[in-house]
Amino acid sequence: MKNRIIIALFYLIGLTFLSLGISLMILADLGAGPWDAMYVGLSDVIGLSVGSWVFVVGIFLILLNGIIMKKIPDFPAIITIFIIGILIDFWLLLVFMELEPAGMILRACMLMGGIVIIAIGIACYLQSNFARNPMDSLMMAIQYRTGKSLAVSKTMMELTVFIIAFLLGGPIGIGTVLSTILIGPIIQFFYGPVTKLCGSLCDGLSREKDVVSVTK
Repeated sequence: MKNRIIIALFYLIGLTFLSLGISLMILADLGAGPWDAMYVGLSDVIGLSVGSWVFVVGIFLILLNGIIMKKIPDFPAIITIFIIGILIDFWLLLVFMELEPAGMILRACMLMGGIVIIAIGIACYLQSNFARNPMDSLMMAIQYRTGKSLAVSKTMMELTVFIIAFLLGGPIGIGTVLSTILIGPIIQFFYGPVTKLCGSLCDGLSREKDVVSVTK
């Protein structure tokens, strides 16, 4: 039970870091990831908050994935997109509401910091297999239907979203390129240590329980 709590904490911490990193990249205004740029573009053109669009698009993707895969939609994923959407609005509309970064150095630091924080968040979030992000499921669905590799499927998906974000006037820039190139390797860099930490905490609790049972 305690191990599940630890994994759940890594899941929540991961989503918190992920949303914080996304928010910092948006506020830096040097270009966000394709999906985040699309959310900002939708918010600017149609209305609603960025976090609301994370939820709306996420619901659409959950249903679309179910149709493509011809199976029951992964409704538990609603929990993940709901938490991410709420947290993004928390950072943008409450915590950083008055923040207007001035100067290229500060904005560049926010951009790079956001990329690293996103990677750490994903490394933490991946410790749990619960409620997979519907964007990841869409990549798998495209791969299943087209027979292409995951790399090709992800590229097809990201390119499509990039075009939509561009047409909506979303924040496309150097940050978009950097996040596309760097987030993967940075996730890989942090994934091992985070997994080791998570495993040691779980194993530590298991060993402590065994010691208690023996002493009794």
